[in-house]
Amino acid sequence: MSAPSMPPACIPPLTPAATTPPPKLPVLLWRMLLLLLALLVFMLALHLLRSGIASHGTALLNLLQVGPAINTLGLGWLLAYVFLSGSPVAALAVTLFAAGTLNALQTFTMITGSRLGAAFVVLIVGAIASLRHRRRAPVAVGVLAMLATAAIYIPALLPGYWLLTSGVLAQIEAYAAAPLTSPFEHLLAPVVQLLTAMLPDWLLLAGGILTLLLALHLFDLALPATLIERLAQHRAAALLLSPVGMFLLGGVVTAITLSVSVSLGLLIPLASKGQIQPRHMLPYILGANITTFVDTLVAALIVGGSPAFVIVLIELLSVTLLSLFVLLCCYRSFERGLLTAQAWIAARAWRFGVFVFVLILVPLVLLAV
Repeated sequence: MSAPSMPPACIPPLTPAATTPPPKLPVLLWRMLLLLLALLVFMLALHLLRSGIASHGTALLNLLQVGPAINTLGLGWLLAYVFLSGSPVAALAVTLFAAGTLNALQTFTMITGSRLGAAFVVLIVGAIASLRHRRRAPVAVGVLAMLATAAIYIPALLPGYWLLTSGVLAQIEAYAAAPLTSPFEHLLAPVVQLLTAMLPDWLLLAGGILTLLLALHLFDLALPATLIERLAQHRAAALLLSPVGMFLLGGVVTAITLSVSVSLGLLIPLASKGQIQPRHMLPYILGANITTFVDTLVAALIVGGSPAFVIVLIELLSVTLLSLFVLLCCYRSFERGLLTAQAWIAARAWRFGVFVFVLILVPLVLLAV
């Protein structure tokens, strides 16, 4: 007797035996509240880590003497490591431009550097989660984030340089009256201010690490074990897992949280439980790396007016155009190359160690040239 025909493997049959019953409403609401709490605790952990280390970044800036644009590229990159965030470094760049300390090209490369180093905190969080879960998948998120960012931002320097020096966008006029902040930031601001005023830097760092571990535990509790599998069973939801769908999702989440560290960090608990694959992460990272400029655009307008705004806009346009070209024209080759590199680096501890060493060495070399 011949075996019965099966539907295509990519879309599992929606039969009672093949699907898991949806959770009851109270359970679903509880998971949503727990997920929101986990997100807030995760953001608080990042704030504590950054506050604890911020004074060291300021001291480092005071010691450094920067010259050509390649120096400011390394400076922005290195300070993003030190501040564990790219946004304050980008804001610092436009402030220095408004003060006449940096010219337009130096500001442009310093902002690029801040984006190249922004995902370093995701690498750190991924390493902590990997030790906690004894899995390589979380640290692979950080490796892929660093590789994908460099693969777009470094080539984007060329069209950005042309747009900046040609003066094509120099006549743009724009205005803004108030800085742009995430609604989550309003909830956390009083707590962060209180803890920063009460605790010394070293205790803020220790508290940030403990809070980070708590956030990862809350994510474990909030995320069901079959989240991605359930999505893949439905045609409409499966579109979300396509490259274009994940690209848009990464952009939306970053625009809401106004932090690429947070939006990329959300991939870590999913990777820890084996719910998301690197091929889903890559387009998400590309999208997140575009909308991360939203708050910097507004900050540039407030601090430096239209000239500073144009510099950030050029950065945004260069990265967006290159990302869309990759996504629409050569994505499979791009994906294959980056995923192969990421898998090779994350497969052995010594390779990961060399990778981190190179990440630290490169901005130091650029700064010293």
